[in-house]
Amino acid sequence: MLDGQFTLGVEEEYQIVDPETRELKSYVSRLLEDGKSVLRERVRPEMHQSMVEVGTSVCADVPAVRKELVEMRLELNNLARRGGLRIVAASTHPFSDWKTQDITDRERYHSIVHDLQDVARGNLIFGLHVHVGIKEKEVAVHLANQIRYFLPHLLALTCSSPFWLGRRTGLMSNRCNIFKRFPRTGIPDEFDSHEHLANFVKLLIQTKCIDSAKSIWWDVRPHHLYDTVEVRICDMPTNMDHTVAVVALIQALMAQLYMLYRTNRQWRSYPRSLIEENKWRALRYGSGAKLIDFGRKEERPFQDLVPELVEFVKEATTMFGTEKYMETILRIAKEGTSAHRQMEVAEKNNGDLKAVVDYLIEETMRGV
Repeated sequence: MLDGQFTLGVEEEYQIVDPETRELKSYVSRLLEDGKSVLRERVRPEMHQSMVEVGTSVCADVPAVRKELVEMRLELNNLARRGGLRIVAASTHPFSDWKTQDITDRERYHSIVHDLQDVARGNLIFGLHVHVGIKEKEVAVHLANQIRYFLPHLLALTCSSPFWLGRRTGLMSNRCNIFKRFPRTGIPDEFDSHEHLANFVKLLIQTKCIDSAKSIWWDVRPHHLYDTVEVRICDMPTNMDHTVAVVALIQALMAQLYMLYRTNRQWRSYPRSLIEENKWRALRYGSGAKLIDFGRKEERPFQDLVPELVEFVKEATTMFGTEKYMETILRIAKEGTSAHRQMEVAEKNNGDLKAVVDYLIEETMRGV
């Protein structure tokens, strides 16, 4: 029934940190030189020199994703240690200032900075992107439409950016708050067809708003080059087990929605503005949020919604053999995310954010 679809590709963005000062360190160019022999094309620079991105190959299943992510995290850590540095998996650094960060010397990044100015320079955030293989462009558009409803749920499970410039922001995902300053971000509108989406992109290119679809950074998008739907809303989980569980949930959601689609059913459509209300609640409170159940027209604790979500994807997780990862999803909903742990560490250490960085360095490598 699944026609060999739902392959996976995962991209992670890591911080490069000095363990002495706990500050971000501009080091990616050197790290890339040292890593060419082992990581090859799987490692890439990002706009800021203190960030490094890794991406898996096309993986057949979740265990294959975990194997590659573990290998790359281990190798990145080894490469960073050669330079006396460490890597951190979290969506913002607790106190490093974007104004002191070096921009990577590449034409695309210089072009973005020229276009967006301080909006681009200040975009010192780190994310997790998950590609799910969907062969047909038309189907990809419809599944991207439907999974929009669940994007706030995925965000609530991954929040890892409560601090910014040495301050507790009051948000569990300040990354979302920062990234929304970019154009063409957030929850996308619904598109009636692939042609509808293609015409939209064509108009933006024709009117010189963008040079290609690569400059559309929505929280979910049918990819312009690959036969995938890319989910981009997630913060970067610190713990590897959390990352893998979220990848498994995204794959299961896409497959469950696909099975509805193939039997002439679909998840009920809701306006972007309503989904944005839930996104705000998720980025503000994380797994402690009360999200709106639009079917019931009432707010409900996120912890009550997650077991229903796991039940919804049960057919898909059984098919993929990924039921065990849903146990981790339930545990995250109950115990909280990296953002919760970071705030607990800060509180225990009288607000010392260097202690938070120490925690993140250790937790990034836990279980790896």
